[in-house]
Amino acid sequence: MNKDNLISAVFGILLGFIAGYLLHEVMASRQPQRFSAMTPGVAGTAAPGGGSPEAAPGGAPQGLGAAQEGRQEVQQLEQFLQENPSNAEAIRRLADLNFDQQQWAQARDLYNRFLEMKPGDVGVISDLGVVYRGLKDYPQALAQFDEAQKMDPGHWQSRFNKAIVLGFDLKKYDEAEKELAELQKLQPGNPDVTRLAAELQKEKSAA
Repeated sequence: MNKDNLISAVFGILLGFIAGYLLHEVMASRQPQRFSAMTPGVAGTAAPGGGSPEAAPGGAPQGLGAAQEGRQEVQQLEQFLQENPSNAEAIRRLADLNFDQQQWAQARDLYNRFLEMKPGDVGVISDLGVVYRGLKDYPQALAQFDEAQKMDPGHWQSRFNKAIVLGFDLKKYDEAEKELAELQKLQPGNPDVTRLAAELQKEKSAA
């Protein structure tokens, strides 16, 4: 084996190791934490739609090291997908990273690409609704949440997200309260749901 072939082989092994590590990382659902920080007092991370981490009670500003790692992972996945454009899990992971970085347009395109390959993933459909909320396309956001609920009536995260859009974005308090009532049946004792109810009532009283 000549030097060039050896370098290529080593690079291929390293790239395969990196890709394997990234693609086998557990991608557990992060809702409602990903979305709920848009309402004061509800646990979560950075508020979708451009809110600062400091504005989200219970959340911590993302460290520079973590942000840099996220950008590196995005670059690695983009490179991987150039050679493996049909790898659904890589597409989803890249969509999740863009979601976390509030790159809404990129996340939208990637989630739609994933759903073309693997339709019916309720978690991704609900995440896509959050993305449309970030893009201020509220009708499309609600449509995604409704689709998720239709596919899985027990998927409480999509109902949680829908209540937020109805109550805090669209000021449709009665409709939001109906969603919240169903949510409380699905998740009795859930502290996030309890806080959401309190914040929704506060928002309605201040209107």
